[in-house]
Amino acid sequence: MAVLVTGGAGYIGSHAAKALHRAGIEPVVLDNLSRGDRGAVQWGPFVKADIGDQAAVRSALRKYSVDAVMHFAAFAYVGESMQAPGLYFNNNVAGTLQLLEAMREEQVKKIVFSSTCATYGHPVAIPISEDHPQRPVNPYGESKLMVERLLYWYGNIHGFASVALRYFNAAGADPEGELGECHEPEPHLIPLALSAASGSRGALDVYGSDYPTPDGTAIRDYLHVTDLADAHVAALRYLDDGGARDVFNLGTGVGYSVRQVVKMVEQVAGRKVPVRECPRRSGDPASLIAEASKATRVLGWRPERSSLEQIIGTAWQWSLKHEKLQKEN
Repeated sequence: MAVLVTGGAGYIGSHAAKALHRAGIEPVVLDNLSRGDRGAVQWGPFVKADIGDQAAVRSALRKYSVDAVMHFAAFAYVGESMQAPGLYFNNNVAGTLQLLEAMREEQVKKIVFSSTCATYGHPVAIPISEDHPQRPVNPYGESKLMVERLLYWYGNIHGFASVALRYFNAAGADPEGELGECHEPEPHLIPLALSAASGSRGALDVYGSDYPTPDGTAIRDYLHVTDLADAHVAALRYLDDGGARDVFNLGTGVGYSVRQVVKMVEQVAGRKVPVRECPRRSGDPASLIAEASKATRVLGWRPERSSLEQIIGTAWQWSLKHEKLQKEN
């Protein structure tokens, strides 16, 4: 079995490619490398192409006898989407439409889609279940919701089978040290806190200390990226077994505040994290926690490595390795 992994040179896509390889499935990575890392493609063939290039996608589907697609190729920065919505709708929506058309032409009709809890917008209830209203508050979340709607109609009209996985906060690194999180600029709390601890960046900016939470800082549900990758393989198995089109939240059901994350970083790294308190960012909810029991019940998936200590421990080991490699080069 071969699976086309779009965006497979990125953070989550590369971990999913490794999970596929471990499951005996060949990952064929398709990435334009605009934000991916060629060095992260270590399992299976690589095709340098854009998802919007129908001819290149169709060629890859045929050449490698692809059975299904895992779709990660997307821009994923909320702040950037507020500055450049056209960039997000063009890449995330129009690009996906071209991908789906290429799949339709080649009769590849199974897809696992990387969606997001950002489709929910401001929560009206915590924890957030899959039937929570979807009211995105930024173009990034809107673009992912639009793709979910594309999948709905391609299912109804063209017979596509799809699973949309709505992540909460992906974090951590490959426990074997082969992959990790490396964005530039880096938008995510845990790698920023680790960089502050190591001294490779300045103080960690904490946006908001007056939320209606126990310690005043925002609370998020963190999921280890390897658990996340395993969920994609479980979703693929579900489709292979004839599963219907569906959506699943991916999270732990446990939330940690920014201050709790900082404390754990200090504990794991054995170093102080310098902090600079800043005003809240517009649109940041006080708390986002998943109700993810449906994924356990239907897919047989559950997070195995997602304690906060495990997440930060693997991320810390990766950051030390990555910084060492940068110095050597």
